[in-house]
Amino acid sequence: MSEQERPAASEGPDVSDGAASDPALGAPAAAPPPRPPRFRVVRGLWEWAKSVQVAILLFLLVRAFLVEAFKIPSGSMEGTLLVGDFLLVNKLVYGAEVPLLEKRLPAVREPALGDVVVFQWPEDTEKHFVKRLVGLPGDTLEMRAGLLVRNGAAQDEPYVQRSVALREPGGDEFRWQRDYLTDGPGGRGFHPTRNDWGPLVVPPAHYFVLGDNRDNSLDSRYWGFVPDSLMRGSPIFVYYSYSPDSGRTFDWLTRVRWKRLGDLIH
Repeated sequence: MSEQERPAASEGPDVSDGAASDPALGAPAAAPPPRPPRFRVVRGLWEWAKSVQVAILLFLLVRAFLVEAFKIPSGSMEGTLLVGDFLLVNKLVYGAEVPLLEKRLPAVREPALGDVVVFQWPEDTEKHFVKRLVGLPGDTLEMRAGLLVRNGAAQDEPYVQRSVALREPGGDEFRWQRDYLTDGPGGRGFHPTRNDWGPLVVPPAHYFVLGDNRDNSLDSRYWGFVPDSLMRGSPIFVYYSYSPDSGRTFDWLTRVRWKRLGDLIH
């Protein structure tokens, strides 16, 4: 047979059929045995566990540096926030604290007059309060017949709510203010009450906060200034809300305030 008549050697397929050839025997090698079901179950559980770990890590990072959820337990901010509101709080805005290092990230901006703020209560830092910031470092504040005066100018506060009080507290609850009065410690004729106090000066690196529900709020009038190191963030919006009712077992499902969901906080 001439060289031209010899059949051309066939080229092998680009993709094998799964059975490798045995060069010694010229026959395809046996396919590996299928893995037992138990192996597949263990592998699936391992993959699931890895996904859960990643999800938990992302949750912790978001909670530490970006946003955190808070629930409103009292009526001190009624008119703006209600008992049973659940808030998402922007922790990055004032500089989120780095866990374990006792350091804070750079702030996006400083707390501003009129901000609704979340902070650690100076009397017990395990507790978080939500109030409105009404006094900046260096401000001179006083209240006359319930009207807030800042640096000599009466403040327009449309968000303030009032209620009828049986008794206006005064006396020892406000004794702390004596050291910050404009006419010096002690103050001549200083007899403060909830709606009449000051004038006092906010010290550096501190803030003065009040609840919008002025007649039912435990705030700076009673326990003093908030150090800037205790500021934790500013609420963004209400992501869930219900009207608590101790007489109903599933009040969190049956008494949802649908109209408040997604409300921005000002």
